[in-house]
Amino acid sequence: MPEQDSSIAESLLSLIRPDQRFTQLEAEILDLALILHAEHGGGNNSTFAVHLVSSADTDTFSAISAGIVSLKGYKHGGANIKVMQMMDDIKKNVEHWDSEAEVADYLEKILLKKANDGSGLIYGQGHAVYTISDPRARLLRDKAASLAEEKKLMDEFNLYCLIERLTPEVFSKIKGSDKKICTNVDFYSGFVYGMLAIPPDLYTTLFAISRVAGWCAHRLEEIIAGGRIIRPAYKCVQKRHGYTPLAERK
Repeated sequence: MPEQDSSIAESLLSLIRPDQRFTQLEAEILDLALILHAEHGGGNNSTFAVHLVSSADTDTFSAISAGIVSLKGYKHGGANIKVMQMMDDIKKNVEHWDSEAEVADYLEKILLKKANDGSGLIYGQGHAVYTISDPRARLLRDKAASLAEEKKLMDEFNLYCLIERLTPEVFSKIKGSDKKICTNVDFYSGFVYGMLAIPPDLYTTLFAISRVAGWCAHRLEEIIAGGRIIRPAYKCVQKRHGYTPLAERK
């Protein structure tokens, strides 16, 4: 069992490892990941879901469950799973991980829907709010460098960094767009969890463990300062059609 005075990160590492052993660096980077995932504004999908159902005067368990259901989506908390699957595909198909030309060429194929899962997405790149940079990704990347060195995985870490650097250029070339693309925290979180030997099935669970603090804070805010049910208005933008009697319809 974890020590009574262990941090949450230390307790988690102790619980998932048969020998309960971990290094101080491993505990520090998991602690950092938990903090970075706790919250970053109430507009993200899962936190807004908590606000939404809380405004309907539901109970706390139901409200947090709504956040979890949202978080498990691959466009939200499950995004790092997609990143890891993409990276496995890249590592399998790019022979020289340090070659800018080879990596850029494969990223182009991904954007053109000719590689990976055919979605045309470079997972872990881009964010709905952050454009210049995602500060969470920068902090996690810098700490991940130390862990990668400890685990002798610098070649893989450097591949991640190369993809981060090349993606904006490749995106601009293929899409002909000047849209700013930055790496988000999901790009490095899966890599970090992998180095910590955390099973992929727990990746989104760790996200939820982190974010439940933010969800609870936002729920309290909604209960105290909200007071009205959230009910967005929708406007039909479809062209109006004349009414056709049922008997005359084809």
